[in-house]
Amino acid sequence: MASKKSPPPAESKVTERLASIVDAAERTALSVIDDAEKEAKLYLEEARARADRMVAERLREEADRIESQGSGDGAAPRLRAVDSPAAPEGTAGGRAPAANGGSAAARLLATQMAVSGSSRREIEARLRDGFEIEDTGEILDAILGPEE
Repeated sequence: MASKKSPPPAESKVTERLASIVDAAERTALSVIDDAEKEAKLYLEEARARADRMVAERLREEADRIESQGSGDGAAPRLRAVDSPAAPEGTAGGRAPAANGGSAAARLLATQMAVSGSSRREIEARLRDGFEIEDTGEILDAILGPEE
């Protein structure tokens, strides 16, 4: 039976050194990947917010155009909250319409998002970012129903 020879001391040191270099390179690569992923997420969030603002502005413009076309003959379609049977006349779900939450464009966007399956939280974030609506409750309750 042949006995295993241990590598010469110089070869052993070279192997250990190469192993430590490879280990350091792998750690550096993981760090670079983590940094790239963080940067990509940040870029995506910024792009999404910018797109939300652009969509909100276009929806506002379209809602204003629709409302101004109908101001003379009263025939323009208007988006409004669905009144609940128990709600007093002129209120949405028993609440008075919010001053900044009644925009037709915001309601349209929220409705589109709800139909496409977005969560209440996602819709709320888009309304806050794109329309700068602080209290989104009225719009969300009118479209999705009261939060349980």
